[in-house]
Amino acid sequence: VFSAVCEVCPQVRIGKLEEAEVERFATEGTDAAIDRTIDILRKQRRTFTPRALEEGAEVGDQVTIDFEGKLDGVLFDAGNAKDFKFIVGEGQMLETFDMAVRGMKAGESKTFPLTFPENYQSKEVAGKEADFLVSVKAIEVGHLPEVTDYFARTLGVIDGSVDTLRKDVRNNLEREVKARVSTRNKASVMEALIKHSELDVPNVLVDDEINRLIDAAMADMKQRGVKEVNRSQVPPKIFHPQADRRVRLGLVVGELVRLHNLQAKPEQLQSHIEELAQSYENPPEVVRWYLGDRQRMADVEAMVVENNVADFVMARAKVADKALPFDELMAG
Repeated sequence: VFSAVCEVCPQVRIGKLEEAEVERFATEGTDAAIDRTIDILRKQRRTFTPRALEEGAEVGDQVTIDFEGKLDGVLFDAGNAKDFKFIVGEGQMLETFDMAVRGMKAGESKTFPLTFPENYQSKEVAGKEADFLVSVKAIEVGHLPEVTDYFARTLGVIDGSVDTLRKDVRNNLEREVKARVSTRNKASVMEALIKHSELDVPNVLVDDEINRLIDAAMADMKQRGVKEVNRSQVPPKIFHPQADRRVRLGLVVGELVRLHNLQAKPEQLQSHIEELAQSYENPPEVVRWYLGDRQRMADVEAMVVENNVADFVMARAKVADKALPFDELMAG
């Protein structure tokens, strides 16, 4: 005779959805957004020619520099580079660094102070002031291609017309806006579900989720070039809040799906795959690619279920419509 203690799936109690408050976002693409997108495509295909030696670097120029940074007179990691290239005025460098290079000529050197932001990604220098020595080795003027039928053809536009290019850009933007708005709305719904639900989250599920998050973090670090990643150096506690939330949300969503039959239907899966495929050059091939793999189909099914849950909650909750500016949506 023995006794054992084990964790079981908890009882999930979902409150009245009619009392939940949810924000529903909406964004409209504009002609200005299309123009900005085409400008990005132009910048991706720009060419460069040397600037005259007597002329200083201007916004839009590509500069080649050597630089070294010191903290209290000592070089710090990632604070120096040779033959480093960046485009002036495009946010590729900290503003102080970018402004220091403007106006400099090829062959010139300059020393200047730079205070790193408090939230800078490198903790070694975050919030500290460093002294930089920068030497400009070359300056090149950027040339953007004109928006012509030839430019449209270089982008793969079938009939090679600017009008078709703008239509393609508009369609792609509309798909991107729809996807991002949907993500925002689903996040709003999920937050409301967590607030209006009660359950005891099983520790074993949280621990499993923490292990998955650690595995993902380690894989990401290796992909970024971090060598000799040791699992023992990754403290599990930093992932606990995220893991707890994921498990909690998964159980709540699962209960809502079970109670109201919100499972993904075959026609929904097919429609979703076809919509995803429209952003590719050969949609039928992409559809076959999804249908030919169980894991990819499982991912699609999860997205469709999330959409069903979001629609179900939106139809019952107190919804506050909110217009979201295009730039804010795309930056988020």
